[in-house]
Amino acid sequence: MIIVYILIAILMFGLLIAVHEFGHFIAAKSLGVKVNEFAIGMGPRLFHTRRGETEYTLRLFPIGGFCAMEGEGEDSNDPRAFNNKPAWRRFIILVAGAFMNFLTGVLIFLFLSMGIGQYTTTTVGSFLEGFTAQGESGLMPGDRIVRVEGHAIYLNSDIQLFFSRGGDTLDLEVMRDGERVALDGLYMPYREYVRDGETVKLRGLTFAKKEASLSDKLRLTWYESIDTVRVVWISLGDLVSGAVGVRDMSGVVGIVGMMSDVGTQAQADAQENGQNWVAAVVMSILNFTALIAVNLAVMNLLPIPALDGGQILFLLVDKVYSLFSRRHISQKYLGYINAAGFLCLIGLMVVVAFSDVMKLFGR
Repeated sequence: MIIVYILIAILMFGLLIAVHEFGHFIAAKSLGVKVNEFAIGMGPRLFHTRRGETEYTLRLFPIGGFCAMEGEGEDSNDPRAFNNKPAWRRFIILVAGAFMNFLTGVLIFLFLSMGIGQYTTTTVGSFLEGFTAQGESGLMPGDRIVRVEGHAIYLNSDIQLFFSRGGDTLDLEVMRDGERVALDGLYMPYREYVRDGETVKLRGLTFAKKEASLSDKLRLTWYESIDTVRVVWISLGDLVSGAVGVRDMSGVVGIVGMMSDVGTQAQADAQENGQNWVAAVVMSILNFTALIAVNLAVMNLLPIPALDGGQILFLLVDKVYSLFSRRHISQKYLGYINAAGFLCLIGLMVVVAFSDVMKLFGR
């Protein structure tokens, strides 16, 4: 079964990278930049055709693609070259790839949300035995939680996330009877409860459920999308602060493992509930793909050489340099920087892949 998930992962990354490159391609074409080649896949060419100035190729390995623009990473005298276009046009072209990945994630989330019947809200429903932080100075049924420890709450999953990152005492803000109420220093530690025959740790409160209307589904789609961006930033913050290390990172191998776990769990849950397990697995894989798409959008905009964010940073540096010197930095230097950054990224990917393999063997 793991072979199936490996093939799905290859297809997923291939499609997401191809969508990313298509974003660069369509933006470049729209803004008058010459595109020498647009390729789907990598490696030897299987098929190629030329339409106007652009060669379109299909390559052997379905692991992405590329959009080769004239004057990208090298100096060119062609007036339609990337390096000869105004900074604002180059900026749009550079962010277009990440935008397409984000849009892909949003569309998948939208498709999935159309199947939502009932969902868990951020409104307090009731309290479990032993919960003491209730009453007018605490939480009350009907309170809609809007902040936890200063973090805005959009979805019920946000509450669970920031609950898990907090201590026994939490600062909350709720909407109560149309007014925002600050509830500071609520003592609501995790306690053990038995639910469906299993012992789980909860803060001691439950949340109301609601039938999803069309407006709810659209709202949940957007919240899910921007929430995924926030989770990526939180994860990056944890990495920088040292709260997590390289061993906690996941590369392609780890993603295949997670995809397998997600699909297997979805299949088991569906079979237990007498549902169509194939549909459940497909939905879970689509949700996972949407998460990866948004992750790729955010990661590609980081100011790291070899990524779009690194090129945007170079664009800004070049703009500042030209204000003082009346000259532009040669594109060949960007090529050198990107090459060095690419080698560093490959090294990091090897380290993370080795860590993923060790974790798989340690299961």
